[in-house]
Formats: sequence, structure tokens, C-alpha cells
Amino acid sequence: MLDIAEELHRWVEQGRDFAVATVVAVGGSAPRQPGAALAVDSDGTAIGSVSGGCVEGAVYELCQQALEDGETVLERFGYSDDDAFAVGLTCGGIIDILVTPVRADTPGREVLAAALSAAARGRAAAVARITRGPAELMGRALLVRDDSDPGSGFAGAYEGSLGGHPELDRTAAGEARALLDAGRTGTVEIGESGSRCGQPLTLLVESSVPPPRMIVFGAIDFAAALVRIGKFLGYHVTVCDARPVFATPARFPDADDIVVEWPHKYLERTRTDGRTVLCVLTHDAKFDVPLLQLALRLPVAYVGAMGSRRTHLDRNERLRDVGVTELELARLRSPIGLDLGARTPEETALSIASEIVANRRGGSGVALTGAHTPIHPDGVRAASGRIGSVAWPA
Repeated sequence: MLDIAEELHRWVEQGRDFAVATVVAVGGSAPRQPGAALAVDSDGTAIGSVSGGCVEGAVYELCQQALEDGETVLERFGYSDDDAFAVGLTCGGIIDILVTPVRADTPGREVLAAALSAAARGRAAAVARITRGPAELMGRALLVRDDSDPGSGFAGAYEGSLGGHPELDRTAAGEARALLDAGRTGTVEIGESGSRCGQPLTLLVESSVPPPRMIVFGAIDFAAALVRIGKFLGYHVTVCDARPVFATPARFPDADDIVVEWPHKYLERTRTDGRTVLCVLTHDAKFDVPLLQLALRLPVAYVGAMGSRRTHLDRNERLRDVGVTELELARLRSPIGLDLGARTPEETALSIASEIVANRRGGSGVALTGAHTPIHPDGVRAASGRIGSVAWPA
């Protein structure tokens, strides 16, 4: 649901009634992961997607029905059968979809509205909803915010209620906060009284966090192409270069930030986290060595450096000379990118972005043709037989 927060927030502010269908669990080769949503308003306008097209029509009708009767429903869509007109996933997966009406008389509408508002404003927030349990609790929602958010109140605070035992709310809030801290969306199971005992409830926790950062060092033509593809992938992109004649808005109109500063000094003072990717395109030792010496010791997602294989070997020796360990060097992706035979700046940017995605998702980088690995590895059935998934937000 939070993946279409901006549009839904506008609907809330306009006073529209709508129903939202959210993927809450997947199995097999499902095209969308938990948290993906499709919403339909009372005029029949639809936004979002839950399946990439396989079952959109059927889900649209479920949303219209939910708007009419005000009931939350959980529906499973599975493998296509021999009937060409059957509603099923042609890709051979299973998805469970929770359809929730959000009308003026919907209990907890204000909680969903607050969650959508926070996500639309780029604030860190997580909303937990009951997706399996007693009928009277289905769809109930609880919201937690980042403790650093001025609007979050005191640490551990939450908004709304799941409608059961008071301890249920506190336990659910703790689980939601843990997933929010990790920037992840996923399902958890707890007992109806908030403990691990009693009738189990399944919660979908959707986390919305600010976009991950991509910092591109080196204001060259390849960087301009990488900025564009980084924005396409949903990154907040910064370009940093010590040379003011090259680091200009005219050359990088798509960048969120342009910083004229020595790269390592900027990296020392700027915010990074476990989702940050650092792309070093300067291939100049006076910039690269102090920058990579610092970068390889930061808990970031990816560090890549451009250059020929000879440049790579020379750079590694220079890094060893300043105390970078072999374990730290093993984190460096150099020469940067996957082997696509890239030549142009745009092709090279695609090569770099492909490696970043493969690193983030655990992909091999090999062609899918003839391969026997899962196409959507996040959606495989767990060993316990429970359908579930945890997806990193894009």
C-alpha cells in the first residue's frame, strides 16, 4: 500500500472513498512482492498493480465489491489451470491479496491516512495490518514512526490499535519497529494476546523509508548516464567532484545534489547507511586512494570503482600501502560493473546498475536462458511450507 502512498494520500485529502488491495504473501514465481498494491476509488479510477497484469481485472472487481459492502477480504490467486479464461497467475505462482475498504465509516481510517501521509512526505514509518485471524480483526492497522521523527512522540509510541488484547498492540508495534529499523517489508506471526501462544495472527508490516543514496564520485560523462539510471532505480543521487568546472547543474540536471569538494572529505561528513551505494568514477589515484580507504570501512551496500585492470591492480597496491586490509579490499567491485560488452556511457551505466541490483538482490548476473535458478528468489516457498517473503523497498 505504501508503494502508492503519494496518490492515495491525495485521495484521502480529497475525501475520496477507495479500496486498496495489497499483496500480503507470495509463493513460487510471483511477479510482485508483499506490499505491492492496487487501489480503486468510488469513481472506478484505479492506480497501482498487484500482479503485473495476471489478475488485475479480478482484483479490481474485489475492490469495487469491498467499497460497496465495507468488508475486508483475503483472496488467494494460484496457478492457472487448463481453462484459458480461469483467473490465475500465468507465471505459475501464488499470491494472497488483502482487500480493505477505506471509507468515511472505516474503523482506523485515520491510522491509514497518517501512514500514507508519512510515506508521501518521505518520512520513515511502518504500518502493521492483520492479514490472517478472526474476521472482526482483519485489516485492522497500527502505525509506528521513526523515533527521530519529531511527530513520532516518545520512543516506542504507536498510533491506532489492532482491536484485540492490549499486549497485542505493544508486541505488534515492537515487531513493526524492528522491520522499520531494517527498512524492510514482511510478515510476522504472533499470538492473539500478544504472546507466542494462543491463536496465531499474521501481520503484514509495510515499511516506508527515505530513498537509498547513490553517491557518484567523478563528474564525467559516464557519471551523467549513471545519475539518470540511478534516479530511475529510485535512488537519491549525489554527484561529488573537487573540480567546480565539471560539477555543475548544467551537466547533471537529474542529480538531487551536486557537491564541489574533495571526495573523501565529503564522504567523511555525509550520511550513509546499509543501503548506500558508492560509485567511484574518478580513476585518479589522488582522489581514489583516500576515498576508497574510507569507503571500504563503511557499512554501506556497495563500493565500486572504475578503471582498467591495470589501474585496478595499481590502485589495490596503493590501498595496501595505506593500510587497507585484504578483507576490506574484497569488498571493492573493480573494475566496476558486469560484463555486458558496454562501450557508451549509457551502456556502462547499465552495466554498473546491473551489478548494483544483482548485489542487492543476490542475483548471479548470468543469463536466465538455460539457467535453473528462481527468477524471483524472494518469492520462494519457505522450508516450513509457509508462504512468506521479506522484500527490501525500492
